[in-house]
Amino acid sequence: MIEDKFILKSKVYFNNQSLQFLKQITGSRAFIVADSIMETLGYLQKTVDYLSEAGISSEVFSGVRPDPDVKVIAEGLKLYKKSSADVLVAIGGGSAIDTAKGILYFAWKFGNIEGVEIKKPLFIAIPSTSGTGSEVTDFSVITSEGEKVCIVDEFIAPDIAILDSTCIQHVPQRVVVDTGIDVLVHAIEAYVSTKATDFTDALVEKAIKLIFENLETLYKDMNNFYAIDRVQNASCMAGMAFTNTGLGINHSLAHAFGGAFHISHGRSNALLLNAVMEFNADLAGSANGYAAEKYAKLATMLQLPARTSREGAVNFMLAVDKLKKSLGIEDGIRGLGIEQTEFEDALEQMAEKAVLDRCTPTNPKQPSKEDLIQIYRKCY
Repeated sequence: MIEDKFILKSKVYFNNQSLQFLKQITGSRAFIVADSIMETLGYLQKTVDYLSEAGISSEVFSGVRPDPDVKVIAEGLKLYKKSSADVLVAIGGGSAIDTAKGILYFAWKFGNIEGVEIKKPLFIAIPSTSGTGSEVTDFSVITSEGEKVCIVDEFIAPDIAILDSTCIQHVPQRVVVDTGIDVLVHAIEAYVSTKATDFTDALVEKAIKLIFENLETLYKDMNNFYAIDRVQNASCMAGMAFTNTGLGINHSLAHAFGGAFHISHGRSNALLLNAVMEFNADLAGSANGYAAEKYAKLATMLQLPARTSREGAVNFMLAVDKLKKSLGIEDGIRGLGIEQTEFEDALEQMAEKAVLDRCTPTNPKQPSKEDLIQIYRKCY
């Protein structure tokens, strides 16, 4: 069986005012999953109006909450099944898109159990943040009984992604930082994944270059539309890559840590990134393996010294650290105000969850539970 493949399921419409593409959609009834911010800022109403111009009526579910749990999914699923929609639209941050994916996934699963054939609606994702890349991936993160569960299935990949920079111009500065670093982590993990290919590497290299060139600029000038567009494009490219490659233990550790201490996903990823790269590159050992060599390639791309894989890997990590500092990211988990005793008490359970996370198998170096505990401690 041939396993090597590269899939792009989503058509992408991008740049200023691309939201108006909704006027060209074909369908009869839309079910819109939106967060409250998109409703407040008027983008939800614009979505409804543009769909109306296409002859499509809409029903709205705006009960999205951060880190959507199974209760929210169940509420949305009930309304979705009643709507008989042939178009599904998600507009908002990662939580809105994850909610829509969760609704779609469980509608399909329950339909199979009941023996009812579920025809997938035209699925359109419109992100309001630049970070998750969820608008082009088959990943969704749902909270169940306090734990973040990663769903991966091609059925939930959006058919169309609309990257309209006007939808993200009101994002708070801290969110820009968290989501922007999340883009970087997606790209780096896809680059060193055991499933990385020439196709995904090309997307990743461009995404990383765009982040290093534009994220700090955007942080300092939130109205710089050129930087907004570039960071949003980087997010989408990184999403295209990791939906093919999978991720790694940076995300596994972040899922467990963020769920335990209610820290945003992007910030969790940022605080773990350098220690994870050190582990993957085996800096305490030979530092001449697969991950170290690929980090060194990224250093070369950024015109940093990389005469050896160790030198390149170290210089790339220093560049990442410099970028994080320029964005005001804490030096360690302690900086979030988490007490060390509380953190130590949670280590065992967090590491156990991270070992079993869906992102762990494609990490370039398979960790033990003790390895993950040591990474957590280093990040504290």
